[in-house]
Amino acid sequence: MTERTVVVVFPSIFSLNKINSLITSIDRILKVKKQRFSKIRKNGSVIIVEASDPVFASSAISSLFGVEKVAIATEVENRFDVVVSAIAKIGTNLLLKGERFYVKVEGQATEYLPKDMELAATSSLIEKTVNLQTKPGTEASHDKLLYTYLTKSHAYVCIFIDKAGGGVPHKSQNETILCGVYDELSAISCLQLLKVGFDVKILVCYRSDPDLLNIVKIINQILPRFAQHKVEIQFCRLELNSSGNSGQLLKVAAITEILVSIAKINKIERISLAVSPMILPAWFIEYNAIRVFQKNLIPWFPLTGIDNSIFELAKEIGLEKHLSKIEGLCRLKFTSRNIPKGKISKISQTALKTRKLITVTVGPKNIHDIIDSLKSDH
Repeated sequence: MTERTVVVVFPSIFSLNKINSLITSIDRILKVKKQRFSKIRKNGSVIIVEASDPVFASSAISSLFGVEKVAIATEVENRFDVVVSAIAKIGTNLLLKGERFYVKVEGQATEYLPKDMELAATSSLIEKTVNLQTKPGTEASHDKLLYTYLTKSHAYVCIFIDKAGGGVPHKSQNETILCGVYDELSAISCLQLLKVGFDVKILVCYRSDPDLLNIVKIINQILPRFAQHKVEIQFCRLELNSSGNSGQLLKVAAITEILVSIAKINKIERISLAVSPMILPAWFIEYNAIRVFQKNLIPWFPLTGIDNSIFELAKEIGLEKHLSKIEGLCRLKFTSRNIPKGKISKISQTALKTRKLITVTVGPKNIHDIIDSLKSDH
């Protein structure tokens, strides 16, 4: 029986018509992470990666959008007796004493039913693990899942499975969008844009050095999602002392003006507005949208329709410690419709004079590299 250990990439349902883009992203992320691989190939509806270190390769790939799940698996020929034997062998190595296991087989089978293979493998495992006192569980209740995926030519008996982020591959839209990142909520907005396949250009707006450090730490969680060795980021410093309800509206409105100006300079047609009707009043969201339309640009609202799931998205990019700040934004109440346009214009024009472009090499020292680059430019 010829077998090899491979990484199996399961595309999200939204990526099934974007497989080539996903393969390109996989190739990029492995090279960025310096993971050696000999081949990336399609087999049915899954992508197979032959990597030197499947563990680190699968970890890198699971950070990509466009992927539903990633598995480390043994690849064997799709023949009933061969696959059953492989499931029993791997199951015997994985199961601990007293554990309940569940065998799940999915995919393409021509000469037999996946259910028949599940029953045969379960019987074989009961026999081979009698000394461990293991027993079959159910799909709803088990200690260990023994999952196998079938293609026309091969079977992939999974040793380890990791859930990924879903969505579609990076840049698969073939469209560019400018995204402002200035707090935890806007970072989630940026993540959503990456998830739907835009080529995202980031503008960081900060008010102080501690504010900058906090935002850069957040950006550091997002950078690996780009599947790029180098990422360009623009920075602007806001001269803004207002806080509370009015301060939040003033900041967002000023950042919209800055985004519009930079989009025109860089000839980018789309602007992301990190405003949610769950948090901000409709009239204010419409005000920002109109400001974008007035410059013949297209506004996008990545946070529209997101409710409690916003906290899950925050955890996804390592913002567990910042959830209280997002909750604080949710508690703000807005009664006044005052938009101090003169003040907004002054803040945005002053901030544009501080604009700096930094090219970041994605790696373990991103935070220090960004801060040092900004300091050296002063």
